[in-house]
Amino acid sequence: MHGDGRHQDGTAPRVVVGVSGSLGSLAALHRGLAEARDRGAVLWPVLAWEPPGGEHGYRRSPCPPLLAAVREAAERRLDEALAAAFGTDGPDVPMQPVVIRGETGPALAHVADRPDDLLVLGRSGGPLRRRLRRSVSAYCARRAGCPVLVVPVPELLHDLEALHRRTRWHLTVAPAPEPLAAKGR
Repeated sequence: MHGDGRHQDGTAPRVVVGVSGSLGSLAALHRGLAEARDRGAVLWPVLAWEPPGGEHGYRRSPCPPLLAAVREAAERRLDEALAAAFGTDGPDVPMQPVVIRGETGPALAHVADRPDDLLVLGRSGGPLRRRLRRSVSAYCARRAGCPVLVVPVPELLHDLEALHRRTRWHLTVAPAPEPLAAKGR
């Protein structure tokens, strides 16, 4: 790399962010934006998608119109996630959104293939989902050829999950605490 942060081929450094649309991935987008600003890098939000039933299922019964519809849905999901994270103005750094076909972990490790890239991931899904599916962050930490930053789950997500559990089991939901009155009033 040259002194201005660019590679010998003239390309800028990249901050690759895994996007799913979850609160965890939105937190990762915000952290990725901050990292891109600090590094003078291009922000690469990446959403990976697979055909229904996975690649093996699709090979057994291919349906090109269905495949096109799933890809379009993935593109819309990425656009919606970017709008939710950055609003209509977008981020204040150069951005290159990417929609890629493939399993999430391998696809992200494939895109973030330069040693000076930074791969930013958020944690998403509850404990059951994490047990049923491979951990994307663990896969990327083992396989990516660049540093991987895993952003912790936002506190709001913990509160929402707790509220969801309580309402699902028909338990009482505690009211918000009353603000304390100032002394002398």
